[in-house]
Amino acid sequence: MQAVLDRIRVRAYEALVLTFAVASVVEALAAQQVHNRALVAVLALGWSVPFAFRPRYPFWAPIGACFFLAAFALTAPERSITNLTMPFVAALAAAVALGLVPDRRLAVAGWAAVIATAAVVDSQSGSAYSDFFWTTLILTLAWFFGSALGTRTEEARELTQRVAAAEREQAAAADRATAEERARIARELHDVVAHSVSVMVVQASGVRRLLKEEQHREREALLSVEQIGRQALSEMRRMLGVMRSGEDSPAALAPQPGLQHLDRLIAQVEEAGMPVTLRVEGDRPELSPGVDLSAYRIVQEGLTNALKHAKGARAEVLVRYIDTSVELEIADDGPGLPGGDGGGHGLVGMRERVALYGGTIEAGPRDGGGFVLRAHLPVEGRT
Repeated sequence: MQAVLDRIRVRAYEALVLTFAVASVVEALAAQQVHNRALVAVLALGWSVPFAFRPRYPFWAPIGACFFLAAFALTAPERSITNLTMPFVAALAAAVALGLVPDRRLAVAGWAAVIATAAVVDSQSGSAYSDFFWTTLILTLAWFFGSALGTRTEEARELTQRVAAAEREQAAAADRATAEERARIARELHDVVAHSVSVMVVQASGVRRLLKEEQHREREALLSVEQIGRQALSEMRRMLGVMRSGEDSPAALAPQPGLQHLDRLIAQVEEAGMPVTLRVEGDRPELSPGVDLSAYRIVQEGLTNALKHAKGARAEVLVRYIDTSVELEIADDGPGLPGGDGGGHGLVGMRERVALYGGTIEAGPRDGGGFVLRAHLPVEGRT
């Protein structure tokens, strides 16, 4: 979209310069009491066409226009000078263009060139000193207008660049947070799955040792299960090694937590200074270890955000068990997260966890004040 606007702006500027050049030539050929019309028409192109090159040569293009204006004043009779208006328009355009030059030293030199050109034109046209004073004043005001416009344009450009850089940094930070959370989820699920596979291998090994001597097929099948299980554990460890960065801390030896450990989590939050009320509704169904862990992490992140952004407030945690899902609600009566949109990196991680099991999550201001986080997790997760 910005590229289209830039092209439209360039085409509009080119059309304006072309219109100015045509008007200058037509006036030179049609105005009364103009001598040597062919030469004046060529000089008219000289003081108008250079503005087409101003985007590439912001200083020398208007200086070129000033040169042709001075040449016109030195070669044309007095009546030719006073009967044309386009030379004065060209001087105004040159003053504005030179005021737009970013380099202040060149801009001041350009102002001096415009005033010198005006002095040459006025001296050849027989104007009084008072006329030169007003001409100088008008051209100086035009130069200051260009200077102010250039400053404003530069500030707007820098602001646009800073906003774009901030947006890129925010997007990069969100991507890093997502990648870190995915790696964390992978490590935690590795522990869960590794434990389950280890139990399967141990049980298969125990059953194999209880078989009779003549049960060769059963023994071979169970031995194959043991070998495949051990290979799966080795491959999982290799995969986790690839995903782990050099800054990752070693995996914890403690079992992964679940919703049954919420009392311990709430006690830690209350020790940090935030009262928390826990409500549990419904009968707890059989949860897969991954869903149980993700639900715990969501509650943990919700309370962490409340503790960080709602100091001095109270928090409520609701765990509702339904036949096929678990619903979580973490609310506080504080001022809410900065910006009120719930777009922090912790929430990015929670969305990753919920999406892994095909659930939903929403966060935002709560009616009556405060902030609320709601999540819905299917019991079995995504198949």
